[in-house]
Amino acid sequence: MEQPLWAPSPSQAHATQMAAFADTAGCPLDELHQWSVNHQEDFWDLVWSHFGIMGHRGDGPAMIQVESDLAATTFFPDATLNYAENLLQRNDHHPALIFCGEDNATRTLTWAQLHHLVSQLQQGLAAAGVKPGDRVAAWLPNIPEAYAVMLACASLGAVFSSVSPDFGTDAVIDRFGQIEPKVLFCTNGYQYGGTRFDVTDKVSQVIAALPSLRQVVMVADTQGDLPAEALSFDDFCAAHPAQEVAFTPLPFDHPLYILYSSGTTGAPKCIIHRAGGLLLKHLVEHRLHCDVRPLDRVFYFTTTGWMMWNWLAAGLAAQATLILYDGSPFYPDGQRLFDLVDAHQITLLGVSAKFIDSVNSAELRPITAHRLESLRTVCSTGSPLSAEGFRHVYTDWKPDLHVASISGGTDLCGCLVGGNPAAPVFAGQIQGAVLGQDMAVVDQEGHSVAPGQQGELVCRSPFPTMPLGFWDDPENLRYHETYFARFPGYWHQGDFAEQTPQGGFIIHGRSDATLNPGGVRMGTAEIYRIVEAFTEVTESLVIGQQWEGDVRVVLFVVTANQAALDDDLIQRLRTAVRTGASPRHVPAIVISVPDLPRTRSGKLVELAVRNVVENRP
Repeated sequence: MEQPLWAPSPSQAHATQMAAFADTAGCPLDELHQWSVNHQEDFWDLVWSHFGIMGHRGDGPAMIQVESDLAATTFFPDATLNYAENLLQRNDHHPALIFCGEDNATRTLTWAQLHHLVSQLQQGLAAAGVKPGDRVAAWLPNIPEAYAVMLACASLGAVFSSVSPDFGTDAVIDRFGQIEPKVLFCTNGYQYGGTRFDVTDKVSQVIAALPSLRQVVMVADTQGDLPAEALSFDDFCAAHPAQEVAFTPLPFDHPLYILYSSGTTGAPKCIIHRAGGLLLKHLVEHRLHCDVRPLDRVFYFTTTGWMMWNWLAAGLAAQATLILYDGSPFYPDGQRLFDLVDAHQITLLGVSAKFIDSVNSAELRPITAHRLESLRTVCSTGSPLSAEGFRHVYTDWKPDLHVASISGGTDLCGCLVGGNPAAPVFAGQIQGAVLGQDMAVVDQEGHSVAPGQQGELVCRSPFPTMPLGFWDDPENLRYHETYFARFPGYWHQGDFAEQTPQGGFIIHGRSDATLNPGGVRMGTAEIYRIVEAFTEVTESLVIGQQWEGDVRVVLFVVTANQAALDDDLIQRLRTAVRTGASPRHVPAIVISVPDLPRTRSGKLVELAVRNVVENRP
């Protein structure tokens, strides 16, 4: 029987907020998830009351379901609330946001200072004509101003949307051009890897391409003249004296965010997320699944262009202090994030699986160079965390730690499966389904498969962060086609997975990027685990290429120290894949490349590479 890498002691498990919630629900801890999906209305009602949501609950039901149509489910139809009010419950001199730059500059905003800044921004937005439902765009680094702008938008009922300053001009226009923002907050520069990048020219191009703009506000990163159309952030705020923030009561389903899909063709899909759903679901994920407590210090390495930024921001609802960093996690060296843990007493460290792999490949051992005494939880997402990655954290970071591998996505701005601080952690496994999510792995006909068998990951229950819809999709046709057409009655977003005998999950990659030679499907993550065990290989990317009526496997590798890819290494790689996977999945071609394309969150862009190889648009 497989042994866990870590398990909480009985006293540790009993002390978790997950255990306290189970007590309130009146069910045993090990039956809590099943209760949450069998009694969904009671579960979401308890989430509202247990966490003391500020707002008007109303007399109606917590949810109204339409049989066999998840998308038609309504949550808290009579409720009103304000998202920002629930994130700004504290108003004292404890730190709310602590920002750290690559240059070691540190800025702290207390809760009281954050209230003042949000008040000034709220008044400025109102003066610019921003009303509930209007869009406000932010092209900003991961800095305190970005969070304050988001909160000011939410306080008014404006819809917030952000991308990071490393996005190219066309990418920004492709996104913001669709949603027609009234106000743009932007920067003239940012720093990454020790280099400062000036984006003033890009800002001018974006402004010219967005005729909907009434106001442009610049958060200056570098000295220099502002674009003629822009007002400085300081001047925008200084025009309005700080006062009490006014929180507009809004329906549960009022739009809060527009996020963007990372498709490989066509314009990005603009995904609309509701305020009430995100508030409740992120409280479940932060407070229960990650055991975040008031005055904890929570860090996630993210940019404003990744959904984990929105996820991190919701940590304010747990009354945690958010630790912000903008720049390279490897500048000036691979110890950077661990330095931050010790310097700021971080309790939850969130990173990508790629970061963990990179630290392991560099043979770094934070356990010898850092105290990490405050650290209780490490979250990993962005791509599957390998069993070796799990073991590396427990061996070389800290042994008494909850490692929570989480998976969900931009589509729901949250998690489908994730951690459980009251349960054991097994190498290579996500611990289980998130509360309220009835998760299953199904075959091509939609039938559940046995543990250990691979298939499509689906959710068989509605949940409040299903999007309101896509922008410019009035009949919800694209929305239904994207998530509900493949398996009617289930939510499906294209993850290839398996459930384990321990009740956990393993994500094998995107199902639309699965390898399918000879009709046998296999996730790309399995190939990566085999190939990247070779010390001669630092990174790899694999695609399935249509070839002579079948699919052939093409493997791209980055060799250590740019060494030559010789016939001996190619043969050993093929043998390892044949032994560890199957003969059908042995790469037909192995190609050495100097680098591989990834998103900023560490995800390999397999589909984009496949499209280039197959000459697809």
